[in-house]
Amino acid sequence: MTHFMRLLIIRLNLLQKKLENQILYFILLTAIFSYAGAYSDFFLRQRFELLSKNERELLTKNSPALLALNNSISFFAYYFIWSAIYFMYHYISKSRKQQLDTLRLESMVKELELQTIKAHINPHFIFNSLNSIRALVDENPQRARKAVTELSNILRSSLQSDKMETVTLEKELNIVKDYLALENMRFEDRLKIEYQIDEDTLDQPVPPMMLQTLVENAIKHGISKQISGGVVKVISDFKGDYHELAVQNTGLLNGYRSRGEGFGLSSTTNRLNLLYGDKALFEIKQVTPSLVEAKVMIPVNLS
Repeated sequence: MTHFMRLLIIRLNLLQKKLENQILYFILLTAIFSYAGAYSDFFLRQRFELLSKNERELLTKNSPALLALNNSISFFAYYFIWSAIYFMYHYISKSRKQQLDTLRLESMVKELELQTIKAHINPHFIFNSLNSIRALVDENPQRARKAVTELSNILRSSLQSDKMETVTLEKELNIVKDYLALENMRFEDRLKIEYQIDEDTLDQPVPPMMLQTLVENAIKHGISKQISGGVVKVISDFKGDYHELAVQNTGLLNGYRSRGEGFGLSSTTNRLNLLYGDKALFEIKQVTPSLVEAKVMIPVNLS
């Protein structure tokens, strides 16, 4: 009888209905099959003369249908237990599947968002670099050729790192150094570059092109707006359980806040949120009257 009940549940697609309707059908089916089971049991025992003396006496005074109805109470208990186990099993399985589907969907969304951000970063960086090279073509062709070589090195590293969510700081620094070398040809004496790197941090994972974006932002909004130029300082160190990455540049904040405005800063915030959630920190502030600092704090050990 439970096999027939299972086939009916599948045929009517009851497990896909709302929970309230499932409970209603669950009670209704249990009652119907309890009576059917009790009646079938009574009929077969009567057919093969297996009824007890008491049941035979009751049969002379009552119809088989009424006697089966009385016996269906005990059948209901057994079928109720079977139905409860069956429905609970499938309800839990369905809930787990929905949770897995939700997690997969969230993972796909994050991956697509990361790919979208990366797709924006590379053209953004390339166009700025090409503008730098264009400024050198007429002024100094030899330096322009060298700048093309620097750009090709950056693009090669960029294409390799674009396939990963994180790269080591050492690889990211190589891109930054190539970029700053290219920009140094454009700004010449107006740009001073300093590095304060703890060698123990070189193997730490960082989002690709993130540090380069912060350096690019420092030059675009800081150095390029200073008549006498200024300094760009790249810092990497451990602060407690965090890997601190900072880019300092000469200039004024000019309305930018810790959450950031513009593509470079917003992309940094978005990427950190996608990769680390609320465990990573990013801020940009005026540390001295003439020095701006963009700082990223990445957790070293994620639990």
